[in-house]
Amino acid sequence: MTNPIHIGFLVFPKVTQLDLTGPAQVLSRVPGAKVHLAWKTMEPLVTDVGFSLNPTITFENCPQFDVLCAPGGFGVIEQLDDAQTLDFLRAQGQGARYVTSVCNGSLLLGAAGLLQGYQSTCHWMWRHYLPQFGAQPVDARVVHDRNRLSGGGVTSGIDFAFTLAAELAGEEAARMIQLGLEYNPQPPLDSGSPDKAGPERVARARAPLQTLMRESADPAVARAARRLAATN
Repeated sequence: MTNPIHIGFLVFPKVTQLDLTGPAQVLSRVPGAKVHLAWKTMEPLVTDVGFSLNPTITFENCPQFDVLCAPGGFGVIEQLDDAQTLDFLRAQGQGARYVTSVCNGSLLLGAAGLLQGYQSTCHWMWRHYLPQFGAQPVDARVVHDRNRLSGGGVTSGIDFAFTLAAELAGEEAARMIQLGLEYNPQPPLDSGSPDKAGPERVARARAPLQTLMRESADPAVARAARRLAATN
């Protein structure tokens, strides 16, 4: 009997659920995969859309993950200041075969010191923060740099998961998973990136978040970057 492949997702309040559930659906079908949702306690956590996810394991009870994944969401801002979360990511990241993220979850990896000298992607609205953690930002849906894999914004997590599934189980296994899930995207609209949406839509998308970014995200990233620099 082969050893399980432990795939661990960080889960936290106000996580963007598709950042997590999309990749989890794909990766759960990798032969031998065992998916974990890790948090400090086993209490349900409210996601960014209002329904809850249940952690399956606590930080202290986790095995060493083969794959560590940090999803994103507005809850990332609070987690950037959470020493327990960052310590967990740092400890798991040191032993994981693959250290991965989706959306602005890459900022948590960065704050934990796991992206220094690595290329990474992120949601387009948050990508400019990556250099503060020593990472090289890349405008792509999936970035694979050595054992670091990252998906861009939200839906990119599914593409990321198929990339990782091929790494873990081979391309043919990943193709069979893709067929089983009927992953054959044909978006009815063509505005899923800043380049395709155009500057006017991008400006409208940014406008409601300007205060949040200026008053919450900017200082949280700056504090996390200072703490990281102080440990180097």
